[in-house]
Amino acid sequence: MTETKCLIIGGGPAGYTAAIYMARAAVSAILLEGIQPGGQLTTTTTIENFPGFPAGVDGTQLVSDMRQQVINVGGDVRQGSVTSIDLSSRPFVATLDSGEQIAAATVIVATGARAKYLGLADEQKYAGLGVSACATCDGFFYRRKTVAVVGGGDTACEEAHYLSQLASKVYMIVRKDYLRASAAMRERVEQTPNIEILYNCNTEGLYGDGGVEGAHLVRRRGEPGEERFDLPIDGFFLAIGHQPATDFLAGQVELDQAGYIVTAPHSTATSVPGVFAAGDVANPDYRQAIAAAGDGCRAALDAQKFLSRE
Repeated sequence: MTETKCLIIGGGPAGYTAAIYMARAAVSAILLEGIQPGGQLTTTTTIENFPGFPAGVDGTQLVSDMRQQVINVGGDVRQGSVTSIDLSSRPFVATLDSGEQIAAATVIVATGARAKYLGLADEQKYAGLGVSACATCDGFFYRRKTVAVVGGGDTACEEAHYLSQLASKVYMIVRKDYLRASAAMRERVEQTPNIEILYNCNTEGLYGDGGVEGAHLVRRRGEPGEERFDLPIDGFFLAIGHQPATDFLAGQVELDQAGYIVTAPHSTATSVPGVFAAGDVANPDYRQAIAAAGDGCRAALDAQKFLSRE
């Protein structure tokens, strides 16, 4: 069994940053990258809101640079995923998909959250070519263009309103005949001139040569008066929620109703002493690479303080 002072689970901005801080503090740590090193950054093309890159940076390149920086400062980066972990006593013991076990005095969970998709093959086909799950990340590229937002809740309304300040036209594709959002959010989008809500509509596919040029929609699917039509758009934004990657914790750490890890105020500490959380897995409000990186720094510092006290 491998032993370490800190096991960092997740290879996104939060995990890589935590690993950098641990290595520079000469604290032995192992970073497990998981099945998708880099997380959602790898589905983003040019990133223009990460400080230090005045000309922007490719998402995959940014992830690669973060990883290399961990290695350059002496960090231990390994491939693999945690399938289960025992947090009932210290040292904590994690079991990997390879069957290997790692015993750790502290754990930083930085596994992120996955955007929920409709399950269309075209969503993967046009990933980074017009399909996005983050208006704040990618909206800048659709200035004076036409976009669609899928969803009818508060998040979808927030995304649509944000995009309305950049795009010339924003469609909301809503499968029900009403918005599930709060009254305030409903009123905001309904009163925004360049937002048009398409009720009772489902997306059946996307089309375009080299990028999204439109969506195949159906109104009142399976009902009398069913209508199929194409909607010309330049961008297709998913806003139907995110799923935090916390299944492997098996209820050992306090989670909120949506499955995100609950942390103490002004801290990355979880309900289990010695276990910390960073990035989207514990912070559903921001979902930005720079915010996740900041959380990774905080989690590493919190873990170092915990180890010094112990």
